[in-house]
Amino acid sequence: MYRFTLALLFPFLITPAQAAGHTHHGSALEQRTPIPVTAEEKAHIHLEMRAFLASTQKIVSAAAGNDMKAVAEAAREAGMAAAHEVPAKLREKLPLPFKKMGHATHQGFDDLARDAESLGDANHALKQLGQVMDNCASCHAVFRLETGKR
Repeated sequence: MYRFTLALLFPFLITPAQAAGHTHHGSALEQRTPIPVTAEEKAHIHLEMRAFLASTQKIVSAAAGNDMKAVAEAAREAGMAAAHEVPAKLREKLPLPFKKMGHATHQGFDDLARDAESLGDANHALKQLGQVMDNCASCHAVFRLETGKR
């Protein structure tokens, strides 16, 4: 009986990715704005996103241990100093809203670093990190990198 019920329900099951609205490239359900980039440019942007993620992980771990010096160091790694590593040619082709979100993210990490040092409050740092991550979530919801037709 269980196999029969599962067989009847199988066509109606959806994956978590489908439930979240993520579909294969080219689908009518994909509403994010494409940003045309080369494979090298895409790799550069992904490298920066992984750096954001690595800093976020370090901040959370350090805040959990109330090590505010480490929170500040991790946040500074993803701050404005890292933004200057974007090649000029890539910077020129990125849409202004994408660049504004990136700038706000880098600035948010710098603000977090400064406040971690001056306030020494792990809860405040985590609230700031949540605000920074709002930029990440918004950017991923609005844009997608596209390296060519598939």
